[in-house]
Amino acid sequence: MMNSQWRKNMYGATSTAALAFAAIALTPAAAFAQETTDGATSEGGATGALAGDIIVTATKKGYGENVQDVPIAVTAFGEAQLDAKFVQNLQSLSYDVPNVQLEDVGTAPGYANFSIRGLGINSSIPSIDPTVGVFVDGVYLGINAGVVFDNFDIAGIEVLRGPQGLLFGRNVTGGAVVLRTSAPSFTFRANAKASIETGLKKTVSGAVSGPIVEDVLAAKIAVYYSDDNGWFRNRFDGRSFGKSEDFIIRPALSLRGGEDFRMDIRYEHGEAKGDGPPGQNHALFDRDSFDFSINFPGFYDNDWDMASVETNIDVAFGDGVITNIAGYRRYASSGASDVDATPQSLFHANFAIRQSQLSDELRYAGKFGAVDVTTGLFYFTQDLRYAEQRTLFGGLQVVSGGGDQDQSTWGIFASADWHLSDALTVNLGGRYSWERKSVQVAQLRPGGCNVTTLVCANTFFDAESWTGFTPKIGLQWQPDDDTQLYGLFTRGFRSGGYNMRNTDGGVPPGPFDQETQDSFELGAKKQFGRNRINVAAFYNRLKDLQREINLPGPLGVSQVIRNTADATIKGVEAEALFFILPNLAVTGQLGYVHGKYRNIQFDLSGDGVINDIDAALKLPRLAPWTYGAGLTYDQPLGKLGTMTMRVSYNHRDRAAFTDNNRGFMQGADMLDASVTLATADNGWRFSAYARNLLNEVTIGNDTQLPAAFGGVGASFSPLNRGRIYGGEVAVSF
Repeated sequence: MMNSQWRKNMYGATSTAALAFAAIALTPAAAFAQETTDGATSEGGATGALAGDIIVTATKKGYGENVQDVPIAVTAFGEAQLDAKFVQNLQSLSYDVPNVQLEDVGTAPGYANFSIRGLGINSSIPSIDPTVGVFVDGVYLGINAGVVFDNFDIAGIEVLRGPQGLLFGRNVTGGAVVLRTSAPSFTFRANAKASIETGLKKTVSGAVSGPIVEDVLAAKIAVYYSDDNGWFRNRFDGRSFGKSEDFIIRPALSLRGGEDFRMDIRYEHGEAKGDGPPGQNHALFDRDSFDFSINFPGFYDNDWDMASVETNIDVAFGDGVITNIAGYRRYASSGASDVDATPQSLFHANFAIRQSQLSDELRYAGKFGAVDVTTGLFYFTQDLRYAEQRTLFGGLQVVSGGGDQDQSTWGIFASADWHLSDALTVNLGGRYSWERKSVQVAQLRPGGCNVTTLVCANTFFDAESWTGFTPKIGLQWQPDDDTQLYGLFTRGFRSGGYNMRNTDGGVPPGPFDQETQDSFELGAKKQFGRNRINVAAFYNRLKDLQREINLPGPLGVSQVIRNTADATIKGVEAEALFFILPNLAVTGQLGYVHGKYRNIQFDLSGDGVINDIDAALKLPRLAPWTYGAGLTYDQPLGKLGTMTMRVSYNHRDRAAFTDNNRGFMQGADMLDASVTLATADNGWRFSAYARNLLNEVTIGNDTQLPAAFGGVGASFSPLNRGRIYGGEVAVSF
């Protein structure tokens, strides 16, 4: 099941291109001041970066707004903040935002298992749309695959909490994660980083940007390479485990036509390969250890291409801007896992996914007297192919299944902010969405699908469409420039779909119906000079909650997707930044969320009846408490530069993973620290850092297995990394 030639190529000599890039990355050069997201330079060290303005694009108003001025619950990180936190991927921020989990599902690396305010999914197959939408440079990623690989060259990350059914629309009921890569610069810039951390994991990255034709055409190329020897140790053979190799290249062009026209053309090619997941079986090993023993290392092999063209045209009509974002993505993934997570060959699985998508969003934002208007059209189409093969009990039973799905989405939206006075604004808006899915599904059985060719002997054919109207009504009061109070009602909509992992011939793969959410939120944002505090309280009512129910079955794991219940989720969250001294800052975050089922429609507990036992179960992916605090201190060293010391502690409660609450994600306390020396001109930075200093054991999922696959309490629970030490050198000029 392993491709030996692939492994030889992967772990052999580093490519000539990577060596050439490493040489560029380590070349010394002159320096320039770091730029924040609003274009202002920041030479005040890390504390200065924390206090700086962060411009967010989530409201889709022209060219962005200060995060403190937008009437929504959003946590934003600019480029300087991301550098200070040594963020390598979205999972690096998983404990930094209240009521948010940004983690890998663990079944195969790179698959987002994101949850916001208690809403998330538990699967790596593309049967069900994510509750948390991920957008890269304005382009929606249609599936959760390929989201949590290492990232770089990021200008900003915005985490929006709560349903975003108005401006983002497509199936974003839990929230949205918005990433922006850096755009080409019309002045010459270059930067590079090299790091090494326990694993050993070695990375180099860099970007060069500058004008090709002065004030008309600029270009950028950014490259990233990492090689990881593997953090884990497999007790089966005593070898290191978790090897990986990533390569990403991003060229981009920016074209200006005077002051009123700009076009940004971006392209990305990526490759990520490595070992399969380090699965721990809780019938054999304690969940508080990193011990595991598997006789099949598995693998993953991913490559993708993504392109986007963003055009902005300033127009006299309403002193506005017309924006069009066209996007394309092709993603291919294959892999294999030791699902029984034992030294025996009881349950090994192979899978493959092929996805291609096209999207376009055309919108206008302008101002007419006291009314700010944003309106637009959205189109999205996607083709999905999926297949999996299960080899059970040493090959005594081999079954496969999967299928393909075509889908199309249309949306039209409009939003208006009516300024009744300098202090009071009414927010009104609505979006109408239409989505259609057409599927062919092959039941999991002998000869169901060829995982290599993705050709299936399909047993189910169907098509369905769904529509939804998602309004928003809000009120915003700003008594002064530093204070904001807001309240809103909005609705989220997630279309229905089909189960492409049809494990039971007696249970049709769908369709399951759409999910809707009505959300009420009250919030306040207050600035005190360089200090600030933001708070929000929310109450959400969900109808026809979509859930993937995974239960032990004769083929290892049986899966059905159903509208299981209605539910209510409520909670509060707060974030704060305070300066104890001009060069000593403390940050804090606190989140609480409580969920309860209503109107149970499915036997969640698996005891054969729908009763109070089902109603008393905890909602999956809902951690009641999240909280944390951090200290950042800058010590000037005269002509030598500035030394920055950071320490942060973050906690997350235990949360149910499975609907029957037999699998769960343990709570964790994350302690991180770093020391950075930056030269006086900010051109060089030398850093040492540590993540998860308490060596907390966490897992990507906790799928329950029959006792035949390891014993009583058997599970497939892929481990996340523990304590990590690292060092980084960065140069910019």
